[in-house]
Amino acid sequence: MKRLLLFILCSSLFLIAKSQVITGTVLDKTSNQPIGYVSLYFTGTFIGTTTDKNGKFELDVTKNKDMPLTISAIGYYSTNITDFLSDKPVEIYLEPKVYELGEIVVKSKSLANRRKANLLTFREVFLGSTENARNCYITNENDITFNYNSDNDTLRAFASKPLEIDNRSLGYKILYYLNKFMYDRNNRVFIIRGDMIFKEDLSIGSKNREAFERRRKNAYLGSRIHFFRTLWQNQLNSSSFIVKSSSDQKLKYDDIVITSGNKKYLRYFEPLKIGYHSKETTGRLVFLSTLVFFDATGYYDQTAIQWEGIMAEKRIADGLPYEYSPEP
Repeated sequence: MKRLLLFILCSSLFLIAKSQVITGTVLDKTSNQPIGYVSLYFTGTFIGTTTDKNGKFELDVTKNKDMPLTISAIGYYSTNITDFLSDKPVEIYLEPKVYELGEIVVKSKSLANRRKANLLTFREVFLGSTENARNCYITNENDITFNYNSDNDTLRAFASKPLEIDNRSLGYKILYYLNKFMYDRNNRVFIIRGDMIFKEDLSIGSKNREAFERRRKNAYLGSRIHFFRTLWQNQLNSSSFIVKSSSDQKLKYDDIVITSGNKKYLRYFEPLKIGYHSKETTGRLVFLSTLVFFDATGYYDQTAIQWEGIMAEKRIADGLPYEYSPEP
């Protein structure tokens, strides 16, 4: 009995030692005042918390300590921090957003038809145009405004609150903090910057669970998450992915991955062609940084890559949380 109690005690102490919990305060960068009810989360996951009314927070980061922690609040620009594993409480400062919302709102009232057209374009660019996008909805579109300036070729969108997304195809409810949206109509080039947290898994206890799982698996196979998980496991040779250089030279794991300690980085001196199954090229990966950090969950530094081709067409409506694992 004593040995059993000792074993349980030692096991508990081991778990406590292995867990990593951070605490701190979120403050306004301009006024230095604490900000209440701020969201802190690992983007693309279900893991997060909010500050109390005094800006204080506590969060267990054990499972995601290699990912940047995202901090978002209404009326502020989101920020990411990576150096948060400290024994001392951390202080995080958010910069207030400055919008000319009055001008945008007034003009939008007299331009109802243009607003409808802009919303249609925004949905297609933001959510995507895949089959899953047809059953994916932004439930608070009234919080989206557009800049109706003289530049009619470029659509710019702003969101005063996080976008509430109801993905009825994959069975998720999501909050998306939009930091930047620009779409060049002439060249069909867009920039979307933001962070999202998964809030609810609608498949749990649902009679449609099998249908959700089938659509999730279809969205996963050949996706960006799938690619980086395969790359992390060094399974390019045994998987259905093929990576080639711009000159169609087939590349191996060691050609494109470097390891530093327990971290891995994707790197190459030119864009990569990525094929999946019988398709020669399902995506083209253009480097925006010399090194692209990625981990075992399929997470990667999205600011370091520009995607083209089929892999770029899968957007918010085909997004899966990093916790997702396809059923056999």
